[in-house]
Amino acid sequence: MVNGPPSFTESAAFQRDSGKNCKAVAFSKDGSLFAWCNGEKVNVVNVTRAELLHSFDLPKTVCLEFSPKNNVLATWQAYATAKDGTAGVPNLQLHDLRTGKCLKSFMQKKMQNWCPCWADDESICARNVNNEVHFFENNNFNTIANKLHLQKVSDFVLSPGAQPSKVAVYVPGSKGAPSFVRLYQYPNFEGPQSALANKSFFKADKVTMLWNKKATAVLVIASTEVDKTGASYYGEQTLHYVAANGESAVVQLPKNGPIYDVSWSPNSAEFCAVYGFMPAKATVFNLKCDPVFDFGTGPRNAVYYSPHGHILVLAGFGNLRGQMEVWDVKNYKLISKPVASDSTYFAWCPDGEHIVTATCAPRLRVSNGYKIWHYTGSVLHSYKVPSGEEMWQVFWQPFLDGVFPEKAVKYQAVPSELPSAEPRPAQAYRPPALRNKPVTSSKLHEDEPPQNMKPHLGGSDKPLSKTALKNQRKHEAKKAAKQEAKADANQAPAQDKTPQNALQNAVPAMTTGDPEVDKKIKNLKKKLKAIEQLKEQAAAGKQLEKNQVEKIQKEAALLKELEDLELGV
Repeated sequence: MVNGPPSFTESAAFQRDSGKNCKAVAFSKDGSLFAWCNGEKVNVVNVTRAELLHSFDLPKTVCLEFSPKNNVLATWQAYATAKDGTAGVPNLQLHDLRTGKCLKSFMQKKMQNWCPCWADDESICARNVNNEVHFFENNNFNTIANKLHLQKVSDFVLSPGAQPSKVAVYVPGSKGAPSFVRLYQYPNFEGPQSALANKSFFKADKVTMLWNKKATAVLVIASTEVDKTGASYYGEQTLHYVAANGESAVVQLPKNGPIYDVSWSPNSAEFCAVYGFMPAKATVFNLKCDPVFDFGTGPRNAVYYSPHGHILVLAGFGNLRGQMEVWDVKNYKLISKPVASDSTYFAWCPDGEHIVTATCAPRLRVSNGYKIWHYTGSVLHSYKVPSGEEMWQVFWQPFLDGVFPEKAVKYQAVPSELPSAEPRPAQAYRPPALRNKPVTSSKLHEDEPPQNMKPHLGGSDKPLSKTALKNQRKHEAKKAAKQEAKADANQAPAQDKTPQNALQNAVPAMTTGDPEVDKKIKNLKKKLKAIEQLKEQAAAGKQLEKNQVEKIQKEAALLKELEDLELGV
């Protein structure tokens, strides 16, 4: 355990555990308690007093979670059947942290969604069991206080914040029926009118549901495993907005492609989405799902709001180079562009000033370590794991909201004793024959700048909606077609090759006032032009097809028809 900024020294209060099997750790929500499993026992300590509170004999624990008020510790071990094939022993335990006793044990085969969900005041706790959501009250796990039964409930999420609690449930579609997400207020689950809101949609193999902090709305990212159009390797995603007042909408994203990440602002009034084929777009939307600010395109696949919501980080981790863009949200002004290469983890410090990026196993088993940054781009501390060792997880100690006040945004990089983390740009390979010649730069994609950095062409900075963009393109296409027609009319050939052509071009361009007649004249001229080209090909010695010869034979009739139409003008 390491002291935070500015010291970064190892904490004397916590005795280092050097066991090789420490792979499960957890802080309580307020940061006062810390639990870890070292392959022998699960230990719980009070962080401030460095006092061992409990030790549980659960050597195979791989997941740990504290309840919001620190009354219960949930532990999960991998499920295993007995050697004779009979059912295994319960592998999900709930421990009372006041007495150290086991409150209840459950069978939980899957690691996914293993942990029960508590309301923030622990008045209710919920688990998904056999397509039902079971609710327990006041940590009494011997009695099921309520059940939410829907056909094949696949997932649910409890709302954060104060009572009354709300729950969002997801039911996948089957046999041509759509999938749907419904919002309920606990405990009103009975009757067709009990749902606060309902949103149904197709194309969903799985969903991610995100409540905002005020519990007024849920964002639903619906995704399919396979994109049937073949456009994306990552399947197909859509973003839906569902409000507790019954409103719902599909969030219209201006660029096609995957949805990499979506995050609510802590103010609950805006959210940011990163989406579209690389280079990806990032846009902030309001609660009407209208775009508020467009960050343009860039190499990014993640978005992180600071705990106070005043700073936003757009980043490209995983298979991208680790470029970050740090933005002042209030003024939409770029603060810094640090680069954290090979990062697999990112987290804001609860103070809203510092950031940790880390390279962890098993995603990357080499160059494991972490860096502490100030959001202005300075690296304040760096730690590399010794060769032959691995680092699995990094956490900030959590603190409750309001402990750290929001500070004014800085743009000047804070001083640091460490050298700048700017990596040297990799030089592209150039064959020997080109090495002494001038470099010609070429890009696969032109990055689109943020909306407030685009050349100002008049009008507002507000990004256009999808319909407005469509209308704008139509208008531009019509304008281009008119200009092309005008240019064609003004062009006169320098020399005419045939008497017929001379006659044709001698007639000045005019309209009859009847659109149908004008259309016929235009088509006749087109056919005569094609015949002219065929005659040139025949004169050059090319063997013509039968239908082409027939076209040439119709020339006199077409000329007569054209003359009659034009004389009738």
